[in-house]
Amino acid sequence: MKKILSLGFALLFVLALTACGDAKQENTSTDSEQKTIRVGSTGQSYPNGYQENGKLTGFDVELTELIAEDLGYKVEWVTSDFSGIMGQLGSGKLDTVANAVAITPERQEQFHFTEPYSYYGAQIVTNTKNTDIKTLDDLKGKTVSGVLGSNNIANLEKYDKNGDIKIRTYETRDGAMQDAINNRVDGYINSRPILVAEIKKNDLPLTLVGDPVAYENVGYPFTKTEKGEKFKEEFTTEIQKLKEDGTLAKLSNKYFGEDITTESGE
Repeated sequence: MKKILSLGFALLFVLALTACGDAKQENTSTDSEQKTIRVGSTGQSYPNGYQENGKLTGFDVELTELIAEDLGYKVEWVTSDFSGIMGQLGSGKLDTVANAVAITPERQEQFHFTEPYSYYGAQIVTNTKNTDIKTLDDLKGKTVSGVLGSNNIANLEKYDKNGDIKIRTYETRDGAMQDAINNRVDGYINSRPILVAEIKKNDLPLTLVGDPVAYENVGYPFTKTEKGEKFKEEFTTEIQKLKEDGTLAKLSNKYFGEDITTESGE
């Protein structure tokens, strides 16, 4: 009988240890899931988020990685076209988007935004061969390309209230820009610092047309949930720290050759 009782207690002890082990594994798994943040990028937006030697890099990418590291999160990157990643954010499949997302009243109705971490002007460029296009007025009756769902297109539509400019949208930035490079459209609109950096890097046959049609603030969008609110507060605190210690300005100069992280940088 003593042997039977001893075996019984031993079996119960083993089962208890196993249960504790399972609980520990379950908690570890939960903690791991909580420490992962899913972030969207087109992966085609130089110098914000682009592929280099098979790796995603860029201003927004490096900034996100820095913030995530300080907060103890692991970043899981998801790439798609711009309208695709914004759609995934809206449906809760992503936690945020790091792709120069402009803060607009319409987007603020749907998402929480951090304080701005960069500032851009919506700029039109044209092929250098188009010597007749020097001002924005010269674009009347002309065709300007841009990315579908981007705020640059929305800014152009607001600027061109009479519909004098024909707007052609594309799923990707490459398509919109290549048609301007090959002179299949008369102009292309994107953020000024991005255009300046890309023209310089690749020696593109594009030149700026007049001043930006609008200026915009860029931040991280998060869903209007308890989780999204937490992310927004955490990211905003980190952005403030990186501004104060000069890291954000240094990162901007690395990718843009100028500081676009303050309003005076417009």
